[in-house]
Amino acid sequence: MTDTSADLVILGGGSGGYACAFRAAELGLSVVLVEKDKLGGTCLHRGCIPTKALLHAAEVADNAREGDQFGVKSSLAGIDMAGVNSYKDGIVGGLYKGLQGLAKANKVTLVEGAGTFVGPNTVEVNGQRYTGKNVVLATGSYAKSLPGLEIGGRIITSDQALNLDYVPQKAVVLGGGVIGVEFASVWRSFGAEVTIIEALPRLVPSEDEWASKQLERAFRKRGITFKTGVRFSGATQTDTGVQVSLESGESLEADVLLVAVGRGPNSAGHGYEEAGVTMERGFVLTDERLRTNLPGVYAVGDLVPGLQLAHRGFQQGIFIAEDIAGQNPRVIDEAGIPRVTYCKPEVASVGLTEAQAKEKYGSSVETYLYNLAGNGKSQILKTAGGVKLVKAPEGPVVGITLVGERVGELIGEAQLIYSWEAFPEDVAPLIHAHPTQNEALGEAFLALAGKPLHVHG
Repeated sequence: MTDTSADLVILGGGSGGYACAFRAAELGLSVVLVEKDKLGGTCLHRGCIPTKALLHAAEVADNAREGDQFGVKSSLAGIDMAGVNSYKDGIVGGLYKGLQGLAKANKVTLVEGAGTFVGPNTVEVNGQRYTGKNVVLATGSYAKSLPGLEIGGRIITSDQALNLDYVPQKAVVLGGGVIGVEFASVWRSFGAEVTIIEALPRLVPSEDEWASKQLERAFRKRGITFKTGVRFSGATQTDTGVQVSLESGESLEADVLLVAVGRGPNSAGHGYEEAGVTMERGFVLTDERLRTNLPGVYAVGDLVPGLQLAHRGFQQGIFIAEDIAGQNPRVIDEAGIPRVTYCKPEVASVGLTEAQAKEKYGSSVETYLYNLAGNGKSQILKTAGGVKLVKAPEGPVVGITLVGERVGELIGEAQLIYSWEAFPEDVAPLIHAHPTQNEALGEAFLALAGKPLHVHG
């Protein structure tokens, strides 16, 4: 067995792994990147990119169906899933090709195969050992199920849902978090009857309670059924469907059951525990500089407790590369990572929810709600929703939540406001182009600074 050494050996080529590899190579380090599947990981192949392609196709379907309200004579003749999948796969394929080109251009040594961390600083792949001055564990996450709930046939996770070649007539979605509400939104737009089951009291339970209420109201209008505060008790399937049982005694019939109960860390079978890496519930534990308990060994992305978001892993990968190269980058503020749920309407947020702010600053936290009814562009798009600002007592704005179609595109400015610890008076004088949805942010800050203009209750 030969031993190949490099400045940096990375196990996993998803958002965290490849970002770390490319940035480290830019900084002059030699890099070996080990990936058993395809460069780009979950986000590119089974997550963010393909789901957002489906959501865009769903938006086109809604626009065709609803043309009359804009004076456009259009109708929806049907959904061609082969065509939808071909559009989705074309986007993924193009981006994948681009990533492979970047790996080559950055002179990253790409090793295909399932790697095992054999410690203290070595990864073994296909009988070959790669030793790094530093090692990054970046093996990502997998779609979880519940104990005793076998995935297969008509009981599927997001992995299988992305490649369905038909639109289910009736779907039950187990889980009302990000993945659950996004698929529910797509299938409803494609014409399915959808019921979401969520054990917690509200949809998107990690978001501000106001956002949950806004989304639930919109879903009711769209005819998406949801049952919150209800626990799942079992499912049986036949050739023609699935019967889903709830602890309340109720039972539901569907063509498919989508299990969307979150993602777990993909840590088993990679040698972490055997090598002495400190872990908890399958997650690899790190300090704020993403160092594990082993010297020179870092962990990144969904493997590390926290938000399971591609852009979090991406930023952490860059951070580690710069840290190893001696640039002493600033620690990433987890609350400053923007979060977007791309259902219809979208939910986007950064910073603290009102409940989190009250926990941190006490009950004198200030909040302000701006209704999109006062925003011209939102009325043109016929979207309802709003902006919620959360301000620390005598302090900056510490949380921003937006609900409405396309508001995910506004989170960039919201994130800057949060990260710069801006006061309402700092943002109020900034000019927002008219007519844009961006103005909704501007108007909310004008109001919080004590000079409201187009304010609807």
